[in-house]
Amino acid sequence: MNASNQRIASTTKAMLLLSTLLMMMMMMISTTHGFTSPPMRTAFNRITGRNQKQPHSVLFLLDDSMLGRLQGIERSYNAMTERLGDPDVLSDANLLRQVMSDRSKMEDVVIAYQTYVGLANELEDAKEMMRENDPELKEMAREEIKEIEPQLEDLDTKIKILLLPKDPNDDRNVMLEIRAGTGGSEASIFAGDLLEVYKKYISTMGWRSTMLESSAGDSGGFKSVTLNVKGDSVYSKLKWEAGVHRVQRVPATENQGRVHTSTATVAIMPEVDDVDVKIDAKDIEMNTMRSGGAGGQNVNKVETAVDLLHKPTGIRIKCSQERSQLKNKDLAMKMLMAKLFDIENEKREMEERE
Repeated sequence: MNASNQRIASTTKAMLLLSTLLMMMMMMISTTHGFTSPPMRTAFNRITGRNQKQPHSVLFLLDDSMLGRLQGIERSYNAMTERLGDPDVLSDANLLRQVMSDRSKMEDVVIAYQTYVGLANELEDAKEMMRENDPELKEMAREEIKEIEPQLEDLDTKIKILLLPKDPNDDRNVMLEIRAGTGGSEASIFAGDLLEVYKKYISTMGWRSTMLESSAGDSGGFKSVTLNVKGDSVYSKLKWEAGVHRVQRVPATENQGRVHTSTATVAIMPEVDDVDVKIDAKDIEMNTMRSGGAGGQNVNKVETAVDLLHKPTGIRIKCSQERSQLKNKDLAMKMLMAKLFDIENEKREMEERE
């Protein structure tokens, strides 16, 4: 054996000896003291090969069918993540948007599942530590079990909720309509307050909103106002706001300090197109008018505002937000389709309940 080969052999033996000594030291430390932190236990188990389990061996709350479904979702999520680095995807804006949207839909489920797996494995480690002879180590393991088990139960519930069938409209943008109810001028002020609350929430969520139609109240606020809200899964977050909202307070219009009860109605309508709702042109009656207000001579002298009437339902929509008649007509049609779609949804839900 030449000198070079001898040096390689000597180096290899030294590395093997060092690895053996390191593993023996880790095993001695684990036996006498144990690792109480999850990262240390994980590192120890990875090096020694001790207590290595597949995730499904510790998922004591999730059944096999649910576990298989979660693992499939995780694989799809990972595949979507890899596709985000594909040059073909990056070069196609529409495809990139679709991949990002599909990945986003799975993200909450995958994060909850991965957190669950991590906690479940920590629980198994803690239960194994309970078999040690060290009383102090047992007590630490017992405390860890008490802390982990409630977290697993909460995650189990969360995962089951996340896996429930979704409303097919959850990913849609919405038309948010607020109308003053009982309470006179105070109801209009309350409707204006609700509008400000929703606008702040929309801003917090990173969504975008456009005012489509509004009718100002006599003493402030709005008799009615409609917003078009666009963003990620807007309907899924806002649909629970639909209904009658009530407030009891001393209004700004009250001089004698009496408490008034006022209401406002909030409608959350999924944004739809002519594929979802078919409207016969014969059912539409459209009139035009001058918009008035700011916007230059065009809106004041040219009839840019539109007034749409849907004859079968009696729904009337006025739109004057845009500076051209065509754009106002398009907005009015969108609002009409959203209202008709919402009416059909309500009918369908009532039939299902019956």
